[in-house]
Amino acid sequence: MDTESRINLITRDVLEVVTPEELREVIRKDEPVVYTGYEPSGRVHLGHAITVRKLRELQEAGFRVKILLADYHAYLNGKGSLESIREMADYNRECFLALGLSPERTEFILGSSFQTEPEYTDLVYRLALITTLVRARRSMAQITREARDHKVAEVIYPLMQVIDMAYLDVDVALGGMEQRKIHMLARENLPRLGFNAPVCIHTPLLHGMDGSEKMSSSKGNFIAVDDSPDEIREKVRKAYCPMGEAEGNPVVEILRYFISPLHPEITIRRPEKFGGDLEAGYDEIIKLYTSGELHPLDLKNAVSEYLVEILKPVREYMEGV
Repeated sequence: MDTESRINLITRDVLEVVTPEELREVIRKDEPVVYTGYEPSGRVHLGHAITVRKLRELQEAGFRVKILLADYHAYLNGKGSLESIREMADYNRECFLALGLSPERTEFILGSSFQTEPEYTDLVYRLALITTLVRARRSMAQITREARDHKVAEVIYPLMQVIDMAYLDVDVALGGMEQRKIHMLARENLPRLGFNAPVCIHTPLLHGMDGSEKMSSSKGNFIAVDDSPDEIREKVRKAYCPMGEAEGNPVVEILRYFISPLHPEITIRRPEKFGGDLEAGYDEIIKLYTSGELHPLDLKNAVSEYLVEILKPVREYMEGV
């Protein structure tokens, strides 16, 4: 794969690369490393699958993947006991492999396996000396914005995440846009500690099935990657999908990010009295939907059936675990 093809693959459907020039330098390495971290605090859902898809594409472009199963981060975020979080980490690992990551080129790292080492702790302390309280709090604002009684753990969390990037020796940090402030903190302060600033790639956030800002296991507004066909159909049927509105519409987002990349032509089954079957690409479907010519129920039915089929390999993999 030539350089331009690799760049196009890496940047497809991402919201931001900081910076594109640095990314071009990174991909010249023999096997650059991309990292992302997940709190193992709930079921793996489509919101996670967006970043996993990008990790697969980065593997195609020559990257080695390091996934941090961030048990201590989840603990600091009040997601349960370390024992229960580590059990969830095992489930998360299998889901990520089921989504198609290469086992040979993916390294899963439990945060607690290195986050108590003296060298790591020393780096956290050194970072704390050059990071203001306001800056640390701002880095966590997006992730903990609903909290009323803020904990000291909230400012420890971003410092640890920054040092994770240095300690794991990563070239690229991947995450949703809610990670941007922490990524920028890393780019600002890691050079001051003698480390290279990582290139940062930000993927879209998937809206919750109830139309809320973010799909979240804690809110129950998600489709899990190992949901049964009936669960998928029911969740899509009940999903927020306002007539004629594509922006902020989770059903449209599923169509865009999960179905259309695999199916350039999408078939929507409809009774003859409502126009009959429709076969069109994503752009044409959105045009018909926003003009009111395509009913939300017809869109939902099509999306649910495609999604059931797309997630079939995940269900089969998880059944064998």
